[in-house]
Amino acid sequence: MFDVLMCKENMKAAKELMENRFGPLDIKAVLYSHSHVDHFGGVEGVITREQVADAKLSLKKQLASGKTLVLAPAGFLKHAISENVYAGIAMARRAQFQYGTVLDKGEKGALSVGIGMGQSTGTVTLIAPTYEIGEDVPKLTIDGLEIEFQLTPGTEAPAEMNAYFPKYRALWMAENCTGTLHNLYTLRGAEVRDANDWAKYIIEADQRFCDKTDVVFQSHNWPHWGEEIHDYLLNTAAIYKFIHDQTLHYMNQGYTSTEVAAMLTLPEKLEKVWYTRPYYGTLAHNAKAVYQKYLGWYDANPVNLNPLPPSDTAKKLVEYLGSTDAVLRKARKDFEKGDYQWVAQITKELVFADPSNQKARNLCADALEQLGYQAESGAWRNAYLMGAAELRKGNLSGLARTANGLGSAMKEMTVDMLLDYISILTDANAAQNDDVTLNLIVTDVNEKFYVTRKNGILLSYSGENRPDAQATVTCKRLQLLALMQGQQAGQVQVSGDATVLKRLLAYASKFEKTFNVIEP
Repeated sequence: MFDVLMCKENMKAAKELMENRFGPLDIKAVLYSHSHVDHFGGVEGVITREQVADAKLSLKKQLASGKTLVLAPAGFLKHAISENVYAGIAMARRAQFQYGTVLDKGEKGALSVGIGMGQSTGTVTLIAPTYEIGEDVPKLTIDGLEIEFQLTPGTEAPAEMNAYFPKYRALWMAENCTGTLHNLYTLRGAEVRDANDWAKYIIEADQRFCDKTDVVFQSHNWPHWGEEIHDYLLNTAAIYKFIHDQTLHYMNQGYTSTEVAAMLTLPEKLEKVWYTRPYYGTLAHNAKAVYQKYLGWYDANPVNLNPLPPSDTAKKLVEYLGSTDAVLRKARKDFEKGDYQWVAQITKELVFADPSNQKARNLCADALEQLGYQAESGAWRNAYLMGAAELRKGNLSGLARTANGLGSAMKEMTVDMLLDYISILTDANAAQNDDVTLNLIVTDVNEKFYVTRKNGILLSYSGENRPDAQATVTCKRLQLLALMQGQQAGQVQVSGDATVLKRLLAYASKFEKTFNVIEP
């Protein structure tokens, strides 16, 4: 079973649909094509943890064990945790804008998310891969079915792979080709993708598989057959190669990311190819992604090295402008002219200078609404309309219909990842005068660490215990997770300074996906 939807409720329903038609399914393996939640989150809708093969066994022994393998491309778990735990709260709040989770459906609300009509809102689950496929595993035979893999790291996801099925002359392109221009940078936030490599991996797939393929199929869209396959791959590769090369072309002439985004236009014929239209990603924000990948956020103008925070900037700008009412009068005239982007920009400053200025909020909302109605990208439309809704009604994060699954992802974190997350949770400035050292022994995974916090900074040394540590903590991996979450963890053994473990966790902040976006 290749990719298992986003939530276990959806996947359970999909499995039941299949079984109603084909009879009981005996699932030998689950494969995740890449590290995005809508491709692994439904795994517990089809298998239980008790059915899963032992990850400590070799791949050959897992195949022979009679248990269900869970396979993914190399780097999968690292990147799944990075997006869903390390940056998970921030991404979740931003995703509310990208996916328009509180918007009503309809001509004045959410129409789609660009790669589908909407997102699942059930329970996200994660079972860590029992084996991550690298270049050393070019093909596998599972239950008599041969699968040839093509690893495509840094493309649509940091860890991703295509797959070819010789028996069916079928090529699975994961999410590297879809029915839209995709994202080199996704609006919820994520690592910038490598447009040049993305294009090259699609060309590689064309070279390796096209002449022996009758059907190409992929995520979020319908299959492509026969003669159209080559053009589909070629045009999709071309769009990412164009954005990459032309951004660099203008970048090397000194243009900034904002200028490049305004300058780029697609070649006329490519602009009319339906599956490279900007229903999801856009030329503008993808060009900025290429700029960011090579040059970062700084445009080389020293004025922008260390600008004032948004609220401070807004207050000084309003002070210089003089009369807020005069600015609003001019902005209303520009709104009537259809200068919606400028109206949104100038009224945004009024809102950040004085969030209680409802006239400014309403006019900014009106401008964002018009920008939303004009947007071809589903993600842009949702972001504009979410901004408008929160300007009119206040922070709506409490109403967001989102999937729930942070806890499931955290259960799959390695000890090293758990220590990283403790450091992320820690307010380093608050902890800077409380140095600690401890030996950590995690019995169920047979790992040990020397952990030190000095000047508020937590560092861990894998494979080490040191005699000068203030305490030694012996526990199981999930007990460490429970302690990190402020829960009871059963019999955790602590020798030495009994306060060390409590102090290690004492400076953790509580992350909530309720922070403001459209106002201070």
